[in-house]
Amino acid sequence: MTKKARRALIIFVRNPEKGKVKTRLAKTLGEDKALAIYEALLAKTRTVAEGVDALRLLFYSVRVREDDRWPGSKFKKLQQQGADLGERMEQAFEVALQQAESAIIVGSDIAQIDTTIIEEAFETLRHHDYVLGPAVDGGYYLLGMKKTSPYLFRDMTWSTGEVGQITQDRIHAQGGSLGFAPALSDIDYAEDWEKFGWEV
Repeated sequence: MTKKARRALIIFVRNPEKGKVKTRLAKTLGEDKALAIYEALLAKTRTVAEGVDALRLLFYSVRVREDDRWPGSKFKKLQQQGADLGERMEQAFEVALQQAESAIIVGSDIAQIDTTIIEEAFETLRHHDYVLGPAVDGGYYLLGMKKTSPYLFRDMTWSTGEVGQITQDRIHAQGGSLGFAPALSDIDYAEDWEKFGWEV
């Protein structure tokens, strides 16, 4: 029997195609700028992930790319499976927890994410059943667990300001212990991006 890794880091990315990423940003900044911003966020996420000591599982939204800037030597590349975000995350955690004792998922559009936040989240997970990184808009940018938990992903209305609180309530209703990573902003609107002052 293959020995499990201690930790797995799940990264969800969208294939970076003009007109298909950061559509809310594109409404005010244009599709070219929105794509450039998303590619900058991907580069930041990649650098951060490479610094994390974990099995790195990279899940693409549409198709796996072998010819991109995510090196196959550092990332195991897979395709997201499922009809909605909840199904896709549930399936990704199933894959990860077959291979590792604990797993954390992060999105790819958090300008403030860094290696320390993820490492500390894994440390928090050693002492809790779950770890959650709240997003300022009410969702979350990071979620970690040590066993598959379908109840966190089913019958959820995604992309609303209640997702984070509902997730917390479901964990507590099941008697799970929950630790937290810092609250961060994701990048959905021009003003979110302007806070960071990056040039793209």
